[in-house]
Amino acid sequence: MLSYRTANIGGSTKADPARVRDLQSHLRALGYLYRGIDGQFGPGTRMAVRRLQFDLIRNDGRSRDGDGEAPIKMMDFNRGVVAVTGVVDPALADSIESLLDDARVPKLPRSDDPVTANRTALTAISAVASTLAPTPFVLAVFQQESDGRHYTVPQTAGDSDTFITIGLDTNSSSKDEVTSRGYGIGQYTLFHHPPRPEEVAGIITDPVRNGWYAYVELRDKFDHFVAGSTAGTQADDRAAEHPILPLRLCRYSHSDVRYMRGCRDCAVQVGKVDIAAKTALYHEATQTYGDATDYWNPHYVGVPDRAQFLCDWPYAVRRYNGSGPNSFNYQARILLNLLASSPV
Repeated sequence: MLSYRTANIGGSTKADPARVRDLQSHLRALGYLYRGIDGQFGPGTRMAVRRLQFDLIRNDGRSRDGDGEAPIKMMDFNRGVVAVTGVVDPALADSIESLLDDARVPKLPRSDDPVTANRTALTAISAVASTLAPTPFVLAVFQQESDGRHYTVPQTAGDSDTFITIGLDTNSSSKDEVTSRGYGIGQYTLFHHPPRPEEVAGIITDPVRNGWYAYVELRDKFDHFVAGSTAGTQADDRAAEHPILPLRLCRYSHSDVRYMRGCRDCAVQVGKVDIAAKTALYHEATQTYGDATDYWNPHYVGVPDRAQFLCDWPYAVRRYNGSGPNSFNYQARILLNLLASSPV
C-alpha cells in the first residue's frame, strides 16, 4: 500500500514530507509533475495531482494531434476519482498504485548521475555531422527548451529529482488538461499520454534520437516557412529585411569544414542590437516585443543582428517557435544562446 494512501495530502492538515516525496516521485514517473521531489506540497505538486485526476476522469487515450493513441486509457485505472480537487484521497492513491503496478503503463526514465549523463548527451549531439540543419543552432534551441539537459539536475538542497526533463502544455480551456508533453533535451513532443513503450525506450530515453527530431523540424521550417510565396509560408522579418534574396543555406561552401558548423563565429562577427519591450518586431511592424504573452517585459542586450547573417537560419529558428511576438522573443534568446555557446 502506498505511504500516502490515508494521508489526505493537500487537505487541511500538513503533509508528512516523506509521504509527499513518494507522491512526487510517482507523479514524475507518470508524467504529471513538471519538476521537484522535495517533500513540499506546493502549487506545482497540487497542479500535478489535479492533472492526474483530470486524466483519470477523461483521458481515453486518443491523441490531440494525430500522433497515434496511447498504449492504455488512463480512465481504465480510475479507482473512484470523481472530481478534480488537488487533494490526494484513498481513491486517487489506489488509482496511482494501479498505474504503478501495471507493466503496460510506461514509467519515465531517471538518471543516477544526471550531470554526467547530460554532458555525455551534449557531447554526442555536438559530434553529429549533419547537413540537415546546423548543429550550433540546434544546440542553441536545446539550451532554450531544456537548459541543455536531458535529465533534471536538482537545484536545491533536499531535491532528489533526476527524472527526464519534461514540458507540460495546457493549451485548453481547462488548465487541468495537459494537451502535449515535451520530453528530454530536445523536448520531443507527444500529443497522447502515456507514451508508448517504444517511444520511452527509443526517442525519449535516447538523447541523440530525441534531438534528431529537432533537426528535422528546424529544416522543415527552413524549407517551407521562411521564403515561401503563399500565406503562412513566409517569415515577415525576412520579407522585410531581404525581400529579393533567394533562400540561403550557409555562407560557406559544402566542402568547407565550417559548412553548417561555423554559426557561432558568424554570431560573433555580425553587428549587435539591443531589444526592449517597445522595439518593433521588424522595420515598419506595428507589433513590438512587449506584445508577447509568454515573455514579461523583454529586454535583450547585444543580440546578434539576424539581418547580417549570410544565411537564413535565424529566420528559420524563429518559425520553429511559430509566429508573432512570442516567436521573436524566442529568436532573440536563441541568437544569444548561439553567441554564448562554444564552437563545435
